[in-house]
Amino acid sequence: MRYLDYVNTKQGSKSAHRYSNGNTLPLVQLPFGMAAFAPQTNEDARWYYHPDSRSLEGIRLTHQPSPWIADYGAMVFSLQNKLIAGCEGGKRWSGYRPEEAVLTPYYLKTRFLRSRADFELAPTERGANIRVTFDENGDNYFSVTPVKGMCSYRFDTKTNTLFASTDMHMSGEAVKFKNYIVLKFPEGSVDSEKTLVSSGNKFRNALKCRGKKAGIHIALTNKTTDIKLATSYIGFEQALLNLSTELDGKDLENTKKFAEEKWEYYISKIKIETKDEKLFKTFYSCMYRAFLYPHKCYEYDKNGNAVHYCPHDGSTRSGVRYTDNGFWDTYRTVYPFFAIVAKEELREMLIAFINEYKESGWLPRWLSIGECGCMPSTLIDAVICDGAVKGFIDNETLELALEGMIKHSVKNSGHKNFGRNGAESYCKLGYVPYEEEKETVNLTLDAAYGDWCIAEIAKILSKPDIEKEYRKRALNYKNLFDSESGFMRARNRKGEFRPNFTPFGWGRDYTEGSAWQNSFAVPHDIEGLAELYGGKEKLIEKIDELFATPPYYEIIGYGCEIHEITEMAAVDFGQCAISNQPSFHIPYIYSALGDVEKTAYWVEKLCKEAFSFEDDGFPGDEDNGTTAIWYIFSVLGLYPFCPGKPEYVKGIKQVDKAYIGDKELDVNKFEGNKISYKDLI
Repeated sequence: MRYLDYVNTKQGSKSAHRYSNGNTLPLVQLPFGMAAFAPQTNEDARWYYHPDSRSLEGIRLTHQPSPWIADYGAMVFSLQNKLIAGCEGGKRWSGYRPEEAVLTPYYLKTRFLRSRADFELAPTERGANIRVTFDENGDNYFSVTPVKGMCSYRFDTKTNTLFASTDMHMSGEAVKFKNYIVLKFPEGSVDSEKTLVSSGNKFRNALKCRGKKAGIHIALTNKTTDIKLATSYIGFEQALLNLSTELDGKDLENTKKFAEEKWEYYISKIKIETKDEKLFKTFYSCMYRAFLYPHKCYEYDKNGNAVHYCPHDGSTRSGVRYTDNGFWDTYRTVYPFFAIVAKEELREMLIAFINEYKESGWLPRWLSIGECGCMPSTLIDAVICDGAVKGFIDNETLELALEGMIKHSVKNSGHKNFGRNGAESYCKLGYVPYEEEKETVNLTLDAAYGDWCIAEIAKILSKPDIEKEYRKRALNYKNLFDSESGFMRARNRKGEFRPNFTPFGWGRDYTEGSAWQNSFAVPHDIEGLAELYGGKEKLIEKIDELFATPPYYEIIGYGCEIHEITEMAAVDFGQCAISNQPSFHIPYIYSALGDVEKTAYWVEKLCKEAFSFEDDGFPGDEDNGTTAIWYIFSVLGLYPFCPGKPEYVKGIKQVDKAYIGDKELDVNKFEGNKISYKDLI
């Protein structure tokens, strides 16, 4: 069986600013590859692809982890004939037939109808092999145009190489950032006298130019031209080295075959058997999405040593680096998944994430080239703890991680992108007061969970004093519990609850939700949370009430309706907004408390009604593999309820058989409501 045949790379791409069915892109790249490619169908810098669009701007070199974070280092490649357009005024687009486009994980083929030309691409780690084929000779151009930022171009006639760069980045830190791009053309394939440069839509014959709306249009002499592309964040010399390493002696077919085999290897790490074709296609489309992020952000020098651009100061550092990942989302599913199926990759990622502390002074929160600080709190704590208890981090590296974790648990960074928001007040009061920060319920609950993670790491490293202190701090979630309403509520510095409470109020004290979605975020001590309600049965009754309560909402903190609200209200799973991460663990609370059957009912219902392999196949933002892997775990019948504990709670197996590698996974053979990590692997 060839599992790639069941992948729809467009799954989740039928999205818009106000309503997300995934907010994904049909990325053509290697697993975790540094360079990715996707069709650009419109001029929007963020929502630049829609599967129903019949216009094609070009093929975009992209690194975008989410339209909310946006892109960096992007360029657009297009094929033009006779009537040449630059990057301004929406004039460069061509008609195309999306139903005829080939968009697989390992190969892309599209046709520019206006220019009567085909564009093919197969990816490498940091580049691609490209083939362009025009129907006829004469006035054919390969255009390279910007998305944003300052760009420069220089075509070297001696080596038939285009040197292009862009400093485009739209979020977070990127000190002295540039993406250096080299495109190698075959000898005799370029007519340098006809080659054009453009500024907006003004043209002249030249081989170099620079500007914010600058582009270059390489005049091709042949109907078919093979082009080798490589990128670097370090410099042109490194880009040429990357080209030599990855593309020398390889044509489009070689590159395509290698990428195909690599993707088949990754997505077949889990094999399922089922008669449900929709489930099968959805599962393997999700498996593709599981291995796209985080992106590699390192290269190899001439001696074969890993080196990387450091966005904190613009220097080149030794070692590995990964980016394009928000831990507020991904800690919940992505890294517990990698602990099962991508162990060596996870080990390297953890080294890279902890190394951020050495380079910036803080552990990361949301990386997209540099630190974006997009979401609150420091859920990297859970990623590190989960890796530590499962044996992926050596003690020396763990000591450094613990130092960074303790630092952000006690000290305000003075910068919104780094550390825990309100850390010093949390230390003093046992919660973050609402006069000081927004979303203080989530900040407090996440801090308590992070403190539990610190205690677990202190235990591994035999530091009993630290362990004792942070186990006590891990119970701070109790400080926000309101026994009268049965919800977590924000307090002020005096300890008073915010007045005029409504459990349907989104935002203000809660992150992308209301009290209903955010009051149960105590994965490290679900039994202790149950005690606040009067016992396990009482908490189960509260979750029953959550699912039975209609998806009402009130606009409190955002000043308008955000897309997460619209997505929750569009379907009726009660107040379980499975469209967004704070609700991911909610159906599994039943199982964590011993009622596996109720978890099984809701999880199966959610999987069947909210997910598919279609272009609108996700219930909300997919978020770098987080939502896809929620589906994968749920179909297999287990879930990492508390990353940092080497165990998974049971759900319902929705397939006839499942295999991780060569080992059959059957959750039904495990007694009780939990499966240990050791038994699983």
